[in-house]
Amino acid sequence: MVKPYRKKDPYASREAKKYTNPIASREHIMSYLTKEGVALSFNSLANAFKLSDEEQLTALKRRLRAMERDGQVMRNRRGKYALVDDLDLIRGRVKGRKDGYGLLVPDNGTDEIFLSNYQMRLVFPDDIVLVRSSGSDRRGRPEGVIVEVLERNTRHIVGRYYEEEGLKIVVPDKRTITQDILVTETGVDVNPGQYVLAEILTQPTLRRQSTARITEILGDRMSPKLATDIAIRSNNLRYEWPPEVKKVVQKIGDEIKKSDLKNREDLRDLPFVTIDGIDAKDFDDAVYCEPVGKEWRLYVAIADVSHYVKPNSALDKEAAERGNSAYFPGMVVPMLPEKLSNGLCSLNPEVDRLVMVCEMLITSQGNLRKYKFCRGVIHSHARLTYAEVARMLETGKSKRSDLLKHLRHLHQLYHALCKRRRARGALEFETTETRIIFDQAHHIKEIVPMVRNDAHKIIEECMLIANVAAAEFLLSKKIPLLFRVHEGPDVDRLAKLRDFLRSVGLRLTGGTQPSPQDYAKLLDRIQNRPDTQLIQTVLLRSLAQAVYTPSNVGHFGLAYHAYCHFTSPIRRYPDLITHRALGHVIDGKAKSSYLYDDEQLAVLGKHCSGTERNADIASRDVVDWLKCHYMQDKLGQEFDSIISDITSFGVFVSLTDVYVEGLVHITALTNDYYQYDATQHRLIGKRTNTTYQLGDPLRVQLARVDLDNRKIDFVLVDDKPKKRSKKRRK
Repeated sequence: MVKPYRKKDPYASREAKKYTNPIASREHIMSYLTKEGVALSFNSLANAFKLSDEEQLTALKRRLRAMERDGQVMRNRRGKYALVDDLDLIRGRVKGRKDGYGLLVPDNGTDEIFLSNYQMRLVFPDDIVLVRSSGSDRRGRPEGVIVEVLERNTRHIVGRYYEEEGLKIVVPDKRTITQDILVTETGVDVNPGQYVLAEILTQPTLRRQSTARITEILGDRMSPKLATDIAIRSNNLRYEWPPEVKKVVQKIGDEIKKSDLKNREDLRDLPFVTIDGIDAKDFDDAVYCEPVGKEWRLYVAIADVSHYVKPNSALDKEAAERGNSAYFPGMVVPMLPEKLSNGLCSLNPEVDRLVMVCEMLITSQGNLRKYKFCRGVIHSHARLTYAEVARMLETGKSKRSDLLKHLRHLHQLYHALCKRRRARGALEFETTETRIIFDQAHHIKEIVPMVRNDAHKIIEECMLIANVAAAEFLLSKKIPLLFRVHEGPDVDRLAKLRDFLRSVGLRLTGGTQPSPQDYAKLLDRIQNRPDTQLIQTVLLRSLAQAVYTPSNVGHFGLAYHAYCHFTSPIRRYPDLITHRALGHVIDGKAKSSYLYDDEQLAVLGKHCSGTERNADIASRDVVDWLKCHYMQDKLGQEFDSIISDITSFGVFVSLTDVYVEGLVHITALTNDYYQYDATQHRLIGKRTNTTYQLGDPLRVQLARVDLDNRKIDFVLVDDKPKKRSKKRRK
């Protein structure tokens, strides 16, 4: 008989607040398993925590299942539970690669673990697994063996249907899924070559292929619309509203009510304006600025989505699942239904709208001196575009002379914020964003660079400082929140960066922990060098991707010690969480009664970071297909390009005037055999010492366009790469 665990549960009060019949917390269960040092059965755990009634036993089963799913415990073949850490297992998410192998991205942030093609037969990308280290592969990378699949995250597959040698298969459109799916049921009449949606019936194992049932025919031939539909489904984006969400939306009125204005500041007389792109359909921010002595008072009003989307409602759960809106050329998959995103929560001109307002006092040096938050109501005086505002500021002419004065105040404030931005060392990498212009058939007519004018930058700086104010305010109130964090380089990336910089005669200051200012100084020093783009690219790649987390480690790229997202709750769920935190403080509620704790925010942060990446991948899939379609009739044409990436199998080039990318395969680099130098980001010829390096110009000819795989191949026309002396190469 197992003796009761006498140690008091340190999280008992937390559990009592959440449950009417609480049981041992996760932490308490893990503490007991650590103390015992052996795997324990369900009955042993129930006895240890003195759980006997049916409700408590059911709760324990659910908690243990959740702990299994989250990789905290594992149940062995005898049905006993042990701590995953004690078994030297690593929990993480599977990332697929086009060549068939995979990588485990560990939850603990350690280095990625190589998964062989054989191991990848057991899973799909995005599955959550436990892996045991099995040493290193041939290239010295840590390698692992999958011990347990904790979470299967592929329920449907999009691809092309084929019949081969009596077998019916779906070849996935998602290029990171390299295993074909066996079709055992067809719920619809389907012909070979058609694009289909298939429901997974059985997940893959080491011995058997995954099986599926075809549920929908998407189309016969690829088109812009079909390319978008496939990207949405392939990347598991939620694109249909559940019936319960539709019911909630139907109950929401079309106009704000008098009762909605209770406990709100009336700011309708202030000349707020929205400034957005010409194609924008939802307006979630409005601004107004006025001078106060030598300072400025800036108001940033953000749509009060939290007024309509209540915690744990059907609408809230759906928004949380989506995580963010997903943007495609010519369309959007919104986080919120159109009635809210383009209606009640959109700060349209000449109508009253409910907002969360950040009012700030900013010094002439661009420092945030004072701020406050409140719920308010505004009446936007105009919907302006970036081009309009830039023209008004440049010419000093406008049909709305009443607005021009306020726009000039915004412009003056912007210059002060810019000075502060440079002083704190925020990083500014030069990149070219493009806009796709379509013809009537929704095919690409042309791809043009987007020129950022002062109007873009005014709004950007206003949003940045409002986000900073929100983070500082909630930190001061000790309310848990989701920070938007961006970490500096880790030890390995920093070492590789320093090796590269040494080879081009440069040095990054800052020792083992360089600051944003150290990066900014280096960026300033390289502005007039011919290899500026190469160095800038390597600097950018040394930094991690920004994520959402309750742990505040600052934002390296923006050089902020604390930063969160507050300004876009229509299209980002983390912003909605920030609004709820602000509302909690505004309403004078106790910190202990706040809706979220750090554990819940960690889960939400990881989820929203994932949905953000997923939406980006889906959008890129569509743009890649559109660009391939655009280049189809240009076979044989020549283009100027620069090398945008280097790999062991060739160089990727970006066309200078067309803004399309493609590959020059290593076999097309004639007259030599080339070695890949990952540290210096170059290919080096063994015999001629010829090098191809990031940023090098090349004249190329379009050789092949593969629409199915979204690939564009070029060959060299004018091959004038650099040659390094043998002395320098050594």
